[in-house]
Amino acid sequence: MKYYLYITIVCLIFTSCNKKHIIPAENFLLKSENILDYQITPKHRFDKNGLMFSDQGAWFAYSFPDSIANYGGFSGPFLMTQQNGIWISPSLSKLIIKNENSQKTTWSTTKTNSYNSHLEQVFKSKTLSLKQELVYSSGHTALIKSIITNESKLPIKIFIEWKGQATFAKGLSFSSNGNLLNIKSSKSNAVGHIVFGKGIVIKNNDSVYSTVAETIQLKPKETKEITISQTFIFPEYSWEDEQKTIASIDFESLLSARKLEKNNQLKSIIKSRKAQFKEDKYAKVLAKAHLTLQNNWRIPSGEIKHEGLFPSYHYRWFNGFWSWDSWKHAAGLSYYNTDLAKKQMKLMFEFQNKDGFVADCVYRDNSIEEHNYRDTKPPLSAWAVVKIFEKDHDLEFVKYMYPKLKKYHEWWYNKRDHDQDGLCEYGSTDGSLIAAKWESGMDNAIRFDNSKILKNSEGAYSLDQESVDLNAYLYAEKLFLAELSEMLNLDDTSNYKSEAKILKSKIQKQFYDDTDGWFYDTNHEGTEFIKGEGSEGWTALWANAATQEQAEAVKNKMMNPNKFYTKVPFQTMSADHPKFAPLKGYWRGPNWLDQAYFGVKGLRNYGFNQEADMATTQIFEGAEGLLGKGKSIRENYHPLTGEGLHAQNFSWSAAHVIMLLMED
Repeated sequence: MKYYLYITIVCLIFTSCNKKHIIPAENFLLKSENILDYQITPKHRFDKNGLMFSDQGAWFAYSFPDSIANYGGFSGPFLMTQQNGIWISPSLSKLIIKNENSQKTTWSTTKTNSYNSHLEQVFKSKTLSLKQELVYSSGHTALIKSIITNESKLPIKIFIEWKGQATFAKGLSFSSNGNLLNIKSSKSNAVGHIVFGKGIVIKNNDSVYSTVAETIQLKPKETKEITISQTFIFPEYSWEDEQKTIASIDFESLLSARKLEKNNQLKSIIKSRKAQFKEDKYAKVLAKAHLTLQNNWRIPSGEIKHEGLFPSYHYRWFNGFWSWDSWKHAAGLSYYNTDLAKKQMKLMFEFQNKDGFVADCVYRDNSIEEHNYRDTKPPLSAWAVVKIFEKDHDLEFVKYMYPKLKKYHEWWYNKRDHDQDGLCEYGSTDGSLIAAKWESGMDNAIRFDNSKILKNSEGAYSLDQESVDLNAYLYAEKLFLAELSEMLNLDDTSNYKSEAKILKSKIQKQFYDDTDGWFYDTNHEGTEFIKGEGSEGWTALWANAATQEQAEAVKNKMMNPNKFYTKVPFQTMSADHPKFAPLKGYWRGPNWLDQAYFGVKGLRNYGFNQEADMATTQIFEGAEGLLGKGKSIRENYHPLTGEGLHAQNFSWSAAHVIMLLMED
């Protein structure tokens, strides 16, 4: 990451950088060409019928117009600075070109290309072509360069102006000062700024603006280049400093730096694929996963003190940061951006209580939604930290995280072990049953249909059942903590290893049904299984907590086409169960790629590599739109039809796409 940052800074500061785009020997960036379809002209402020592009952690995004009426600018921006995401306009900065007779140019053809680094579009008429490129310089600012070319054989005179209005966004007001347009909102403390070229004069009222027409003479094949910037910046940051940076940027150097940055990131994951997944289609799905995570990336603002990723910008209630989502994101990010992965981890642990509890989800804007302290999420944080350390060996990061991870681990046994038998339960802080189910992350899984809530102590409640997945995660966490403790030369290592040994035995004895060949949740006494085969049944394999014989039995059910080896294998519950309902049940049948990954990894842990390869291939082939261009990576998938379900552009699905294909 330091290398990427260095290249960017050098090219931004020294504007005499070679203006030719840097083309690496292996252009991995080409794998991302049009990998997502960004075509949309929004019809209203909450229009989610298309996808949006962003970068550098910005809280605003853009698309391509899909109607001639809006050619000349990019769609949007889509503001995530207010109301959980709204379009400000079909096109806030539209370039209008007129001829000597004051007739607007009619564009007859258009071509768009998107890459993980930038967007570009070309419009053509009989006499002119207009090429526009959009690239982010920071998490606050995007630059748009327009290149007008006289394609005729005669000199021409044209008149150009910029126009825009706050068509959709409520509470926005415009003001101008010289070549600067300012945008303020009554619903957000973020302020917008559009900087036009020197000498440009702006006319505006509260929600509409235009620039005074500029006259341009063009010889045959001559071009005119115009660059503007759009900034949306929170008060924690300095607009004055950002303005100085914008003034110093050379567009071509910035674009070259951004291309190199993305190319190197894509190279690190594409080159690290398992040998059996070297086909080009897998390189492209990795580019799609990378872009999915990029589009959900946000810089700190409000109470959020570190960079992190939304689950999905595309779904209005996912404009926050969730704990186990964050840890999964970090594990996926570790393969190409450990710096961002570490920030994602730190983000959630800023919301750790003194007793070790970590909030379930947190938000920048608490006027829309409050942080959720009613429950936490399954303990996968130490796993993510180890994954990150394996890539960059940053011992300082381990030193920072270790005491927080240790405290969190101990919290489970202090607040979620009702009968103090060393096996924990999911629960809540407010005594509500719904929050206890949320704590599992598998909100409405059938195993919780008859659950009840029990009080452990003030502010600490447990379900009346002990869950196999929770205790498998805690077993794995003990081993990860032992590994981290050993790195730091602490005295905790042997204790964690001995605790893990005891817990492993309990998992094998209490949660495994010899008759069914499956792991289930049980009552507190361990005398009754809570039947219904679900994806929690293979978490013991992922954690390496099962015996080889147990793993063999679980594998056989996983590979049964009537149960889990469906069109999109390893869904959340067996297809032959009476309550199996992928279209009606969030966790009652759909395939979530995190659970599928845990299943595949569990098979590999016990030497079932052929089955793991078969399942991985079938997951990618069966999930609608996962391979190929255009469609986004979805929150989950129908296991029998492959249909993509629920939120688009989903981060943890993308993170697990990367993990499914990587060498470990």
